[in-house]
Amino acid sequence: MAEPAAGHGALPAQPGADREWLAAAIALSERCPPSRTAFSVGALLVDASGQVLATGYSRETSPGDHAEEIALRRAVRAEPAKGTLAEGTLAEATLAEATLAEATLYSSLEPCLHRKSRPTPCSELIAAAGVRRVVIAWREPPLFVQGGGALWLASRGITVVELPELAPAAMAVNKHLLSL
Repeated sequence: MAEPAAGHGALPAQPGADREWLAAAIALSERCPPSRTAFSVGALLVDASGQVLATGYSRETSPGDHAEEIALRRAVRAEPAKGTLAEGTLAEATLAEATLAEATLYSSLEPCLHRKSRPTPCSELIAAAGVRRVVIAWREPPLFVQGGGALWLASRGITVVELPELAPAAMAVNKHLLSL
């Protein structure tokens, strides 16, 4: 998988690195097919050494896709076309879980806590995957469903960092929704 140019090799949580990686997630959101019923979101998982594990953006492979869901799915697979983690070996599962526990998930929008398109919201998927750190640009406005993913994640011991200075760039991708 090609790495985004921004933040290449920058270690998560280093000064400026979170900003660079989050800007790369926002750039991914610009690839989303337009929708009047869902936000355009980009996400990427970066390991502790500053390498991109996986990326995703809303509606990338299906109309109900959420960015975080796609990135997490790719991170636990050897490659997108292979089977699920459950089909892998125990060693592969242990390695994936250890890697995700040390990774940071960057998302241009707060991960959802409620969802209409699928039964499991992204906040629950993140916690179940073992990701311990999430960086977002802005909190989900209650346009389609109630937000609250950041607080829910934090209540489960997951570090959530919000970089509101990047919110205008993430909102700009969704300006057609915000003017409704």
